[in-house]
Amino acid sequence: MPASPFELSALRDIIIVRFPALENASFRLLSEGWDSVAVDVDDRIIFKFPRHERGEAALRREVSILGLVGAKVDMRVPSLALFETPLVFSSHDKIAGEHLVTPQYEALDDAARLVLGEAMGHFYAQLHDIDPAEAVAAGALPVEAWLDADEILRRIRPVLPETLWPFAEAIMARWRDLGPDPYGTIYGFFDGHGWNMAFDHAAGRLNGVYDFADSGLGPLHQDFLYSNLVSDDLTARIITAYERGTGRHIDRDRVDLLTGTHRLWELAMEAHLPAHIDALVEAIALWAGRSR
Repeated sequence: MPASPFELSALRDIIIVRFPALENASFRLLSEGWDSVAVDVDDRIIFKFPRHERGEAALRREVSILGLVGAKVDMRVPSLALFETPLVFSSHDKIAGEHLVTPQYEALDDAARLVLGEAMGHFYAQLHDIDPAEAVAAGALPVEAWLDADEILRRIRPVLPETLWPFAEAIMARWRDLGPDPYGTIYGFFDGHGWNMAFDHAAGRLNGVYDFADSGLGPLHQDFLYSNLVSDDLTARIITAYERGTGRHIDRDRVDLLTGTHRLWELAMEAHLPAHIDALVEAIALWAGRSR
């Protein structure tokens, strides 16, 4: 059987042809996502190879969008270079740092939490100031629309424990009645959780954010729910900094409702994949416990 073109050895050969100075470097598969495969070289350069046409289109969009975003925000984001042969792939300098997950955030002192909230709030303020027409010209698309309440409930019924049904039904009742976002549609990140952060744990400092594949045009309030995957304390600090910097008032109850809806929607979308269900149900249970 022929080797896969996305095995590390094959990707290493492609990289070395283009960058012969890396011949003696250390190569490591960083991720094997649905749309692309990423290779980390010497813990300092990231190469990303799309798996198919959809992944290639997404990579080309991300290259263009990050060119726009990088010029508009103070937060460090990747600066991608695109190569066309022998496969389409990108490269960028790795932003030093690691993920920031809930136990790590909870271990931060108040000063570090404040600095992080200020940095993310400022980032969102600058990001939301990007003209949506400019973002569209750079390739931005509308973010994925969520299923309606009845369809979410139908899909999750076989997999959501009965103890969580009152929470799900209450959230969906409110979701049905939720009006348009008071600030309308903006260009946003829509993926601002700790797995997309490059955090220096020794210094207690955020070095940058990455993975703009899910960025796009969507409701302003929705952009604040993803940091709840790290901590609702972080989200509160981000919103406070954002409000101070923009003069906008963010409806925290709306962000909470969107967080619950998003977690139920994610379960609805993945309910046919047994390997994903336990983690998604746990995320719902954690939010339901927090919301009581």
